[in-house]
Amino acid sequence: MQHIIEGFLNFQKEIFPQRKELFRSLASSQNPKALFISCSDSRLVPELVTQQEPGQLFVIRNAGNIVPSFGPEPGGVSATIEYAVVALGVTDIVICGHSNCGAMKAIATCQCLDPMPAVSHWLRYSDAAKAVVEKKTWANETDKVNGMVQENVIAQLNNIKNPPVGCRGLRDSTLRLHGWFYDIEKR
Repeated sequence: MQHIIEGFLNFQKEIFPQRKELFRSLASSQNPKALFISCSDSRLVPELVTQQEPGQLFVIRNAGNIVPSFGPEPGGVSATIEYAVVALGVTDIVICGHSNCGAMKAIATCQCLDPMPAVSHWLRYSDAAKAVVEKKTWANETDKVNGMVQENVIAQLNNIKNPPVGCRGLRDSTLRLHGWFYDIEKR
């Protein structure tokens, strides 16, 4: 933890003063043009891989870059998407999966998630992707996991199209959806 505290203190001392005007302009408002939904995996940092400055991306991160389909109780993901589209006026939504995703590997290889019931429940939102993956033959486990990641991105893009998540922007044709696969090992 000490290195995290030191990094924060270094940011305040060294980086913030150099970028003071940027942070001053962000203090009262933000104007991101894109919402980036990615896995919470520590190896994928949206702002780093897209080379965006603070204030340029609105970000949601969760295990498996999941967008639950709309239900009677809006969750944090759908509320954040709605805020990004309606209040902030984002014009693009990216759902980005990544290679060797632990969440998708657990689904693709049928790993027991009994010790993590919340994770097990959460990953059920990827059942549509799992159904597609199970119908195919895969050369090896790596290909199957990466196939699961890619099918999951497609499934989550389909979830985003369901009302009310994204419906206003999609109806107005002002919202563009993008599905990405980031390979951690390759550029």
